[in-house]
Amino acid sequence: MPARKLDDKSYHQFRIFLEQQCGIVLGETKQYLVKSRLTPLMSKFDVTSLGELITRTLSPVERQLRAAVIDAMTTNETLWFRDDYPFKLLKNKLLPEFANRRTPVKIWSAASSSGQEPYSIAMSVLEYQKSNPGSFSRGVQVIGTDISSTMLEHCKYGHYDSLALARGLSPERKKQFFENGDNGMLKVKDSVKKMVSFRPLNLLNSYSLMGRFDIVFCRNVLIYFAPEIKAQIISQIHGTLNDGGYLFLGASESISGLNDNFNMLRCNPGIVYQKK
Repeated sequence: MPARKLDDKSYHQFRIFLEQQCGIVLGETKQYLVKSRLTPLMSKFDVTSLGELITRTLSPVERQLRAAVIDAMTTNETLWFRDDYPFKLLKNKLLPEFANRRTPVKIWSAASSSGQEPYSIAMSVLEYQKSNPGSFSRGVQVIGTDISSTMLEHCKYGHYDSLALARGLSPERKKQFFENGDNGMLKVKDSVKKMVSFRPLNLLNSYSLMGRFDIVFCRNVLIYFAPEIKAQIISQIHGTLNDGGYLFLGASESISGLNDNFNMLRCNPGIVYQKK
C-alpha cells in the first residue's frame, strides 16, 4: 500500500522547492494540503511514497513530474464574476473611460485558473457594448495567463459542467453566453471566446513579452506569496500598465507597504488601484 505520510524533512524540502519555482509560501502546518494535492500523482508516476515523489520532484531532470506537481499545487477553484463588485466597477466606471478610444483596449487576467475570470471580463464587455452600441470600435483584447498548463488547456477548451456553471453564473448569462457542448457540458460561445486568448506565465518571471495593458486583474493571487515577492509582482504589473491604467486585487488583498506608485480609489463597494 502506498505510504502517504510526509516526514518533516521532505515537507521542508518541498516548501523550499515550491517557493523557488513559483513563489508560493506554504506554512509550517500545510502538510495536509500537500498530501491531498500530490497523492493522486503517486500511481501516475509509479512511486510508493510521498517522500519518494518529492525526492524525484527535486531532481531537475524530472521535468514531466515537476510540471505535474506544480499543476497540482497551483490549481485553485474559482467562480464566475467572483465577488461581483469588480465586474460592476468594470462596467460602470472603467469601460466608459475607454469606450471611445481609437486603439484596442487590453485587459489582463493574471491568474486565469480554469478560465472563469477572463471569460467573465469578456462577458462584461459584451454586456456593456449591448447597452452602448458603437463602443469599442477597435475591439477589446482579454489575455488570461496561468502557470498551469493543464488549466490553460481547460481555458482554451471552454467547456464547463453543471457544477462549475452553478458557481456565480446567473441563468440569464448562462443562456446568453453558452451553448451545448460535449458530454452534456456547456461551452462558451464564440462571441466570448474570440475576445480572449491564453498563454503560460509564471508571475516570478519577466512580463516583458506581455505588452501593455489598460486594466489588470490580479485577484486572490498575492495571498500565496512572501512580502518581497508580492512587491516584485506589483512592481512588474505597474510596468505593464499604460498611464492611468487600473489594477484589481482580491477582496482581502492590499498593496499597502508594497508599492507607492498607485492611487487607491474607493468605489463603494470595492477598491481599484490606478497607476500614478
